[in-house]
Amino acid sequence: MNRRQFLTSIAAGLAAVPALLRGAGAQEGSFRVRYFPLGAGVGPHDVTPAPDGGVWFTGQRNGTLGRLDPRDGTFKLVSLGKGAAPHGVTIGPDGAPWVTEGGQNAIARVDPADHKVTLFPLPEKAAYANLNTGVFDKRGVYWFTGQSGFYGRLDPKSGDMKVFEAPRGVGPYGITVTPKGDIWYASLAGSHIARIDLATGNASLVQPPTPNQGARRVWSDSQGRIWVSEWNSGNVSVHDPADGSWKAWKLPGKSPRTYAVYVDDKDKVWLTDFSANAILRFDPVSATFNAFPSDRAGANVRQLDGRPGEVWGCESGQDRLVLIQTAAPA
Repeated sequence: MNRRQFLTSIAAGLAAVPALLRGAGAQEGSFRVRYFPLGAGVGPHDVTPAPDGGVWFTGQRNGTLGRLDPRDGTFKLVSLGKGAAPHGVTIGPDGAPWVTEGGQNAIARVDPADHKVTLFPLPEKAAYANLNTGVFDKRGVYWFTGQSGFYGRLDPKSGDMKVFEAPRGVGPYGITVTPKGDIWYASLAGSHIARIDLATGNASLVQPPTPNQGARRVWSDSQGRIWVSEWNSGNVSVHDPADGSWKAWKLPGKSPRTYAVYVDDKDKVWLTDFSANAILRFDPVSATFNAFPSDRAGANVRQLDGRPGEVWGCESGQDRLVLIQTAAPA
């Protein structure tokens, strides 16, 4: 991307900031929206900020892992191998990006320095796990989900991997780690969430109050509460494991489809709504929504992540990354 394209993407983002969805409240701050084009055919799916200021993203359609430099909009793509179709990416304790690589049915580690790709194949019993997302627990063990009815763990130090069959079969999708180190996943097809016992690997199911809600992704807040994006119901809900309680809020507008959820460092909840073609910010204290519609139709932001002052998403339908700056850059 040249300088002119980069400046144009910033201008387009600024123009989109004041726009509000029907039913969403006025924005509380001076948020800045920026777009980073990646080129046709990348198919960005998931994104995660890197410790060095860069941003890693999965290119599901072209089998790559990419690294964006937000300072100038340049990016590099790393091939993950023949037939690769990566889904999720997260940064490990070693500073490297770890990827759920569904095309090769393996967990992939990419060295941030020389971009060497190391694959950890799943066992034969999970020959097509339909890998989704992964997180690290406090011990440095990597946990991951597979929509075909699996979840598993990988010890990066030893390479030991164990895959478990999900209690209700197909559906494991989003996964999160709490500040205390507990691991929870969401089952899209099973319409529930589950807590994994880190010692035994057993999963204990927790049923949300809304029937057939389609729990898609999960994220923990600073208090260890589990926020859930409900794809079928159009809700955002929260479960407090401390007292077993649930609360739910319907996203504004007609027929919302809640896909991604991310909780920032201020415990504000960020969501994506496919029906509204927008990223939403939800304040749990005031129970109000702010909306950030894309400036292009069919953005299809499938996942959100961030760091203090920044929320990042992949516009899978537009081959772009989107950044919402929630604080002035340093």
